[in-house]
Amino acid sequence: MKLSIAALLLAIGSTNGFVANNKQSLSPSLLSSSSSSSSSSVRLGWTELFARKPFITGNWKLNPQTKTEAIDLARGIAASITDKSPCDVGLFVPFPFIETVQQIVGDKLVVGAEMITPEVKGAFTGGISPVMLKSMGIEWALAGHSERRTINKETDEYINAQCRMLIEQEMNVVLCIGETLEEFEKDLVGPVCEIQLKKGLAGIDADDMDKVTIAYEPVWAIGTGKVATPEIAQSVHQKIRAILQEMYGAEIAEETRVLYGGSVSPESVDGLLAKPDVDGALVGGASLNAKGFGRIINFQTVDTPVEV
Repeated sequence: MKLSIAALLLAIGSTNGFVANNKQSLSPSLLSSSSSSSSSSVRLGWTELFARKPFITGNWKLNPQTKTEAIDLARGIAASITDKSPCDVGLFVPFPFIETVQQIVGDKLVVGAEMITPEVKGAFTGGISPVMLKSMGIEWALAGHSERRTINKETDEYINAQCRMLIEQEMNVVLCIGETLEEFEKDLVGPVCEIQLKKGLAGIDADDMDKVTIAYEPVWAIGTGKVATPEIAQSVHQKIRAILQEMYGAEIAEETRVLYGGSVSPESVDGLLAKPDVDGALVGGASLNAKGFGRIINFQTVDTPVEV
């Protein structure tokens, strides 16, 4: 594996008692500060070599059913986050619960919206604009989730409009891409992800890519209990990073976090996050169980000495 300058500095630093501090503010870009440590090793993986802090997110979808249940769930999840938790954490929750969940979790994690309407104002009954959300302190939203693509018939162009509108408002977006089972079986994963990625990011400049996180969610693994093996996830994430490099260059490709989504569970998370190009997870059903999601947040990594 070739190391970038940042990777080499991180590796050299670890041998001198210096490691990157994972408790920085939430940002998709490279960490910029450090803390002293007696550790002489670092996980030998792309994510930590390039200092991409893992990002574990939960997507509640049309759950839970009541405000009381949302409060209990949010409280339980927040309680599972400690100073030793190895990642940033986010929750994407239904609109009626956003403000309540914000109050419950405080600054332990970020709260985001499950979608937006790519308009600022006007005759769009039922629409939710990013300006409205930003006025409530919301800075994150999903775009392009497979259920929005299929159930709500959102096109790549509409999803791109959402991404561009969020960035225009200085907000952050998690752009979701992924193939169906039929496309997977026909070995079309690469082309499908390339089309969705390029169309979703159309018109977004390199300078704005620090506001973008990518989530790879194979449609055949969402809500089915089927999980792409860590090897499959790693292979697709490598393809995604190669596409990003083609679009924006090596540095941005290295900095951009790429999450895996699709029936992530407490049992599967360690294997997935051990892969160097898997920078976190977009978790659906498992995020509705505070104990189980807490285990996912506190995934286990293996330290491997770095040879310089």
